[in-house]
Formats: sequence, C-alpha cells, structure tokens
Amino acid sequence: MTASLSERWHALLTRCGATVDPEPYARDLLARWAEPQRRYHTTDHLRAVLDRIDELAGHAEDPDAVRLAAWFHDAVYRPDRSENEERSAALACRALREAGLSEPLVHEVARLIRLTVTHHPAPGDHNGEVLCDADLAVLGSSPDRYAAYTAAIRDEYAFVPPDAFREGRTEILHHLLALPALYRTAEAHERYDAQARANMQAELKELAP
Repeated sequence: MTASLSERWHALLTRCGATVDPEPYARDLLARWAEPQRRYHTTDHLRAVLDRIDELAGHAEDPDAVRLAAWFHDAVYRPDRSENEERSAALACRALREAGLSEPLVHEVARLIRLTVTHHPAPGDHNGEVLCDADLAVLGSSPDRYAAYTAAIRDEYAFVPPDAFREGRTEILHHLLALPALYRTAEAHERYDAQARANMQAELKELAP
C-alpha cells in the first residue's frame, strides 16, 4: 500500500532528527497545499515531485534534504506574487528550526527551495539537480497530461488578461528551452527531455499570436 503524504512526512521528519511531534507540521503543510487558489500547485503536484525524487534519489548527496525542500518549495503560493519561493524558504527555516533539525540541513533546504526560481543548479549540485528534475518532470509527460498541466496553470492565473498571460508564459518557455540542460540527471534526461521539448515547442506554437 502506498504511504499517505502525512505518513511520508512523519517518516521523513523522524529520519531527519526532529525533536517534536511531526503531526502539526503535516497538517499545516497539507492545508497550505490544498488552498483554494491552487489548480496545479496542489497536493497532487507535491506527491508527483516526491515520487520523482524517490526515483532519482541515488543521484542526490542528501535525498532527505531534497525531500524536505520539495515539501516546502511551493508551500507559500500566491499566483499574484513574485516572492513565493523566498517566503517558502523562510517558512521552511522557521518550521525546521522549531522542529529541532540541524542548522546545516535547514540552510540546505532553504537553498534548494530558492533554486526553484530558476531551475538552474550549478554543475555538481546533485541535490539541486534532483529537485529541479523532479519539479520539471511534468514537462516531459504525455501530450494529454501536459495539456491538463497547462490548463491548470492557466486556471491559476485566470486573473491575468490573455495577452499578458501569453507573453509571460512564452517567456517562461523560452527560458526553460534555453537552459544549458533541461534535465541534469541522466535518468531524467533520458526519460523526459525529448518529450518535454516537443511539448513546449507545441505550446509555443499555440501561444503564438
């Protein structure tokens, strides 16, 4: 039987040396991931990222640090704000320090969360590579699932006028396609890269005026 998100959180925080009951933190995080303004950045996204991290864990130097970063990377998410990653990192620092985790681990989790602004880890940043590959894995999904993902993103930004959304989304796609490598781990590159590029190029054609 697949462990629930709450069970996965409990096991993770325990492994990382928490000195407090993990349950209140689980309730707070899961409530955040279920906020009504979310359409894509939901508990389904969190579960998918955690699943991909499990698959790529052998590449990371500290897989549990990457898992903690996944739990917090979109914990603060307001589509109309630009500082979500920084606020998510600050939340992680407060919560993980309160939970009794070591300061080096807290710093690493915050660093990884901030890395999701650009999805551009430095060469040799194995933890960052795993987190970014897991977060971007949806780009390499089947065309039908990719279409569902883009529709959910559009729903999250329903307050943005069509022309402005088209311009912003086009800029994001060009940024991703221009990265030196879209996926940094060999496994993710082999599994997702070709399909991700095809999906994004097709979306760019649809977005073109």
